[in-house]
Amino acid sequence: MSTVRYTSNNGVAEIVIDRADKYNVITHDVVRELAAAWRRFQDGDDRVAILSGAGERAFTAGADLRDIPHDLWKAIPGVGVQVEKPIIAVTAGLVVGGGLVFVQMADLAVAADNTVFSYPEAKVGFAGGLISSLAARIPHKVAMELLLVGGSITAQRAYEVGLVNRVVPLGQQLDTARELAAQIAANAPLVLKVLKNFVGQVIPKGPTEAAGIARAHIETINTSEDFAEGIAAFTQKRAPQFTGR
Repeated sequence: MSTVRYTSNNGVAEIVIDRADKYNVITHDVVRELAAAWRRFQDGDDRVAILSGAGERAFTAGADLRDIPHDLWKAIPGVGVQVEKPIIAVTAGLVVGGGLVFVQMADLAVAADNTVFSYPEAKVGFAGGLISSLAARIPHKVAMELLLVGGSITAQRAYEVGLVNRVVPLGQQLDTARELAAQIAANAPLVLKVLKNFVGQVIPKGPTEAAGIARAHIETINTSEDFAEGIAAFTQKRAPQFTGR
């Protein structure tokens, strides 16, 4: 059973973590399917993506602590998968742990007024490190209070510190995001790509984020056709025929 839905309409991709009965908790399957969704978005014709969680209780309640997906970085756009197109995060209810990472990595964010953002890793004795980049996106001390105290902030507070672009009544968040996405999709794709890439070079990257980017590049090589060809050529004692794939 799929844990992530991907639909496309008028150049806008809608990617949904589809585990509403489980508060859209992030599992190994979610990581794998989200990574595939981001690759589909990057390689396809859609110009903007909207990322949301099914239902109104949670964008995601974070990682499954009974079986933590330590490879979450693989599902983070711009880290595990290169994504050069705009992404809008849409939240309602709980946004916990890795969910906050998805919001911080999105280009825009729309929050329903019942959204609560929290990062409780310090309280459970677990850390992935991707959250460190939050301090490059909102004021340092606001980020540190979230990380070190393990508390929470409301949608309104998230708006005040610049984590989200819009706070709207519950039920209006997707429509608002779709309006923004339609405006972006009507703009010049090459300009959007250049601006997103340039901004990505300006925003500092935390150690885990930088490591994830490096690992993604290495995995691309080690899973390529050229890698298989190189090994085969060596064992067969012949010259390799590389194709760049």
